[in-house]
Amino acid sequence: MESRFSLVFALLFLAVAIGHANHSPEQYWSSVLPNTPMPKAIKDLLNYDLLEGKSTSVIVGKGGVNVNTGKGKAGGTSVNVGKGGVNVQAPKGKTGGTSVNVGKGGVNVHAPKAKPGGGTSVNVGKGGVNVHTGHKGKPVYVGVKPGSNPFNYIYAATETQLHDDPNTALFFLENQLRPGSKLTLHFPKPTSPATSTFLPREVAKTVPFSSQKLPQILDRFSVKPTSFSAQLIRNAVEECEAPGIAGEDKYCATSLESMVDFSTSKLGKEVALVSTEVEKETGLQQFTVANLAKKSPPATTTAVVCHKLSYPYAVFYCHSTQHTRVYKVGLVGADGTKADAVAVCHTDTSAWNPKHLAFQVLKIKPGTVPVCHFLPQDHLVWVSK
Repeated sequence: MESRFSLVFALLFLAVAIGHANHSPEQYWSSVLPNTPMPKAIKDLLNYDLLEGKSTSVIVGKGGVNVNTGKGKAGGTSVNVGKGGVNVQAPKGKTGGTSVNVGKGGVNVHAPKAKPGGGTSVNVGKGGVNVHTGHKGKPVYVGVKPGSNPFNYIYAATETQLHDDPNTALFFLENQLRPGSKLTLHFPKPTSPATSTFLPREVAKTVPFSSQKLPQILDRFSVKPTSFSAQLIRNAVEECEAPGIAGEDKYCATSLESMVDFSTSKLGKEVALVSTEVEKETGLQQFTVANLAKKSPPATTTAVVCHKLSYPYAVFYCHSTQHTRVYKVGLVGADGTKADAVAVCHTDTSAWNPKHLAFQVLKIKPGTVPVCHFLPQDHLVWVSK
């Protein structure tokens, strides 16, 4: 199912590229943030591979668009755009070839049914984007169990989170942040880019994102209302609509461009991004602090932190937080795994829910001492330079 979603969103991106070849998310980043390198955590979400495990190149020029995947290997897919529209053909040697046609009515994508119920169709027109998959199995999502986001400080922790949530290991006190200190942590594997790619803003605007339109959202992604995947989608949308805590500006970015706009509106365009990088996925184990460096400038305590949500495409819960210190921490695990982790310390927690997960784990009260947490690998922090 991951490759099917990857194909769908790659084709959606291609449809937008045809009409907006000079406004890709990467180009928008370069135009707004020419002095800010794009971090790996974002590059991984701009992976428009058409087929899982195959390399993809996209060339946009005056002659149109040309896409080639899997060069030198059987099963590659080629896409050509000319005056007559778009045509995509998967080799006949494999079942499940895909055809794409673009006309005045929009874009139509159809993947023949290699198996009963296995077809995929995508339509892009004036009415927006519509995705239907005939796959009868459940879509694949990689994320936490349904429940309140531990990085949303308005929510109280549930009993399940207190006993089962690996995020409990992410919270600690600032006085523990020193070389030689030992912390028990868990760095799970990031969400697979195959099912969590950024949509270009032009496409994201056409896809509904509100609790009132939840039935349409589930229908577009062929998700059963009673399924686990539906609960994840519902949680993400409701969390984005919930109010923030006092002194916090929040925003859910459904595209890279909208994330850039929100973050620069709070910090300006002279910014740096930091994210956690780990050598490999780790289980819960003891890590030792090898070194640390403060990343937030002394003159400001404001940062924009963006947490990735479990959703069919990349959506980030971003909030501009005051009274914040940001650190980059070098860690070494008991098994030798090295991590370059981002730690965010909140110096004023008086507006947080008194039953938030951090208070219950650390046995402290709101507004008493700074509360810190490490960020998972696919989360981001924006700070002023």
